[in-house]
Amino acid sequence: MARKETIKKDYLINTAFLLAKQEGIENVTARKLAAKAGCSTQPIFRLYENMEDLWEEIFMKAAAYFSFFYDRCPKVAEEPFVNLGIAYIQFAREEKELFRLLFLSENRYQKSMYELLNSDKGIVKTEIEKAKQDGCKDPGGLFTKMWIFIHGAACMSITGDYDLEEEQTVSLLKESYFAFR
Repeated sequence: MARKETIKKDYLINTAFLLAKQEGIENVTARKLAAKAGCSTQPIFRLYENMEDLWEEIFMKAAAYFSFFYDRCPKVAEEPFVNLGIAYIQFAREEKELFRLLFLSENRYQKSMYELLNSDKGIVKTEIEKAKQDGCKDPGGLFTKMWIFIHGAACMSITGDYDLEEEQTVSLLKESYFAFR
């Protein structure tokens, strides 16, 4: 009689995701995951051909989590790109390891940063359209300039070099929007 399967894929991927969230994707090894999941490494390799397949699934779960995080963030401004900027910087502050995985790693599983930000909701497309409706002649160029500022601030927050309060950040983002527009 075949042995009953006790470790389910959902449980394993959720445990792996939490491990990546806490310790970084580089620390999601078969042995660490097995220890955290309370199993041997056998269920991992029964469900995944190799660790790369598991890491890709963790990556996709992290991308979905960013989209959820963005939706959950309070919307504090009407100006385009400000709410996106606040959510992105806050994500870097609160979810350092997931931020590194999604936005600072070289391997994004054939996903550009633009694709990650747009996800299934079209976050950037919506902001670009808002800028266009606001009279911006080059909303794509505006996004590029805003994004350089936003991404830089988020990266600085990971290293501890960005310590502005949310109100100050909102003010800077608004000033940037009007200056670049």
